[in-house]
Amino acid sequence: MQKKKNDNFIEKIVRKDYNNELEKVLEKKYFNENVKSVLLNMFYKIEIGYKDYKKVKQDVETKDELIQRIIQEIKNNCETIKLVQPNSEESKIIGNKTFLVEKNKKRIICYPIERKLLYCIAKISKNNEIIKEKYFLINKTLSNLLNVGNNINTVEVMRDFNGYSWTTIPREIESIKHNLIYQVLRILVGNEFLNKWIYNNEYIIDYLEIFEENITKNYGRVEGTELIEGLKQLSVLMDVRYDRNSKKEILKLKEEIEQELNQLEDSRKFVQELTNKKVDLTKKIKHIDETINNQKMLKQEYQKRNEALPLNEKIFSIRILSKMLEEERDTYIEEIEKLNNKLNPQKYLSYRKNLETKEKYLILLNSENIDKEIDKLIINMQKQFLKFYELKLKRAQTKQEIIDMIYEFRYYCMIPYDQEKTIDQVKSLQKEIEKVQKQLIQKAGQLKVINVFSKKEELNYKMVKNIFHNRIINLEQVYIKVTKENDQFYVQLFDENVFEEKNSFGNIKDISKKDLEIRMNKKVKIFL
Repeated sequence: MQKKKNDNFIEKIVRKDYNNELEKVLEKKYFNENVKSVLLNMFYKIEIGYKDYKKVKQDVETKDELIQRIIQEIKNNCETIKLVQPNSEESKIIGNKTFLVEKNKKRIICYPIERKLLYCIAKISKNNEIIKEKYFLINKTLSNLLNVGNNINTVEVMRDFNGYSWTTIPREIESIKHNLIYQVLRILVGNEFLNKWIYNNEYIIDYLEIFEENITKNYGRVEGTELIEGLKQLSVLMDVRYDRNSKKEILKLKEEIEQELNQLEDSRKFVQELTNKKVDLTKKIKHIDETINNQKMLKQEYQKRNEALPLNEKIFSIRILSKMLEEERDTYIEEIEKLNNKLNPQKYLSYRKNLETKEKYLILLNSENIDKEIDKLIINMQKQFLKFYELKLKRAQTKQEIIDMIYEFRYYCMIPYDQEKTIDQVKSLQKEIEKVQKQLIQKAGQLKVINVFSKKEELNYKMVKNIFHNRIINLEQVYIKVTKENDQFYVQLFDENVFEEKNSFGNIKDISKKDLEIRMNKKVKIFL
């Protein structure tokens, strides 16, 4: 019986266009049968969940684009995939984690869980830096933020959609904060742009500059700049908070820059120290020149260096030593040139300004409570996003735009904020979220996208607002029913598969039947 089930499963997969390409890739890989089985299961789950995923989220890449990308990532970046059982001897290599990704070896070690394996495939395929090096520190921290967010985004189609329902379990999201930030950016600039940025191999293009132009052009220069700066600050703080290796590097940078700035405070001492360094380097260059041009001194240097070196690091010949000395000489000349730039009065101010610019993000680490600072920045980002969304709504002109925005904003409201609550349950955001919802419902009614159930806007909002707080896949198939029990009016949303709980929207004393444009106990579609 089990074999028949497996045969049926494989048959379903084989019928898919992408399967032949996947099989060709797997033929060239030394993956065991268990790995191949998990990969096939992974693609099957993407297949069955994709339709609902696209309906709920709207702005996503096509199913073919997603599947083709994953196949190419397996082909190009996965030489070894090893699946290990939890608490087994083999799992000790990944410690208390559920996976290990080694990009340099193109190796994945992972629990045999489809969504974990997909996350690893997405992770191993990313460029470490997708932002130009000229953006000090941000080139690493913002790259990490976007890459992690995209990895989580890739997994969502099979994590939250099973072909029957849309269910988000916060503990299954690798990082709730990274996901929230990424989804906000996706809604603001679009999925296509973020994918081009993250999977970009044309390093000539400055995508961060394009992103900043996009935000400031569409949402205002002052407001857009504020969001961008908050995003950069978040990227630094989150890198320090969630990546131990990055934290060490950033703290070291902070210390070095603070030391240089402190030196600059005492300009006389600063100039004297640089002058002393120049004198010392000049002496070293003079000594190298004399040594290279004097065979006796060259032999003495050769013997002196070899006596201090272990056997495996010995210098094999005087000719090699001469070459080493010339390279050292070039290094000292470069260092002197840097010191001259620092001593140049015209370049001194530029040097100081550059240091202060670099310190701009590093001083964030002086915060007494980084977690609290991250939460503050994330909340501020949501408030900015909600203002931007109001602008987007004002510009919407067509019925389809409003339908898309209702789905999009419903999705936003349901994004987890932490392990216990979604965005629409965050008290400090509820006023702003409710404002956008009211405007959406009002405009949807004006454009005859949805039925108007009361001419009183506030009452109509109370009757319809739960379209933003439910997980029914197809909102266009949602019905509303109004009932009266005791002294309360109740509204209930449902489709053929899902029934939402009844919610009171007013007291009989405050609402007349004349205020309602819907018959009692009658099912009526919300969307026209």
